[in-house]
Amino acid sequence: MPTREDRRLKLVASGGRRTGTARTPARRRTVIRLAPPADDAIAAILADLDGAPAPRTPKPHPRGRLVLALGGLLLCAALVATGVFGRQWYADRQLADAHQRAVAAARQTTVNFVSISASTVDGDLRRIVAGAGGDFKDEFLRGQDQVRAAVVENKVESHGTVLRAALVSGDLRSAVVLVAIDATVRNVNAPDGRPSHYRIQVEMIRDRSSGNWLVSRLQFVG
Repeated sequence: MPTREDRRLKLVASGGRRTGTARTPARRRTVIRLAPPADDAIAAILADLDGAPAPRTPKPHPRGRLVLALGGLLLCAALVATGVFGRQWYADRQLADAHQRAVAAARQTTVNFVSISASTVDGDLRRIVAGAGGDFKDEFLRGQDQVRAAVVENKVESHGTVLRAALVSGDLRSAVVLVAIDATVRNVNAPDGRPSHYRIQVEMIRDRSSGNWLVSRLQFVG
């Protein structure tokens, strides 16, 4: 580091005063000045910085802590509400899907029940049995031979069309559906066909193994 002596700047002034044509002898003069202690200043600043205490982190204001706590509570409440509404939405979707499938199965099974022909009677009966369950299936199987004989003997040709179907009640495992059907029936007594209108109420159950909706009870209500 430069010493005090090293920082001295010596200036030597030479030359004399001109008097007329003569020139007076020059007097030498020495001026000593201190150069700016740049290095010392930097060293002092660095020393101050090294010895300065670390900046203190301001403590949060009690009101700030309260705001943070309330924000956390609101976030937790929002997450809980999202979970509750998400589960409810999923349950509603599951129930709506179950009702839709129950109505679709009721439409198909009732059409199968009124659409039967002497020429295709065996396949028609199998379709009815495939869509049946519970007590209705047991009863139909018991009377299946009589139904087949009557269809063949009377040369029945019946074809039905669903007009509309509506859910009366239901949950994830059971449902009651009302179906309106128009059908044209031909037999030995009406070879040209006779229009018929049916309103059929079916009780549906959901098979636990296959998940299919089956008719457990069928009755004509008008």
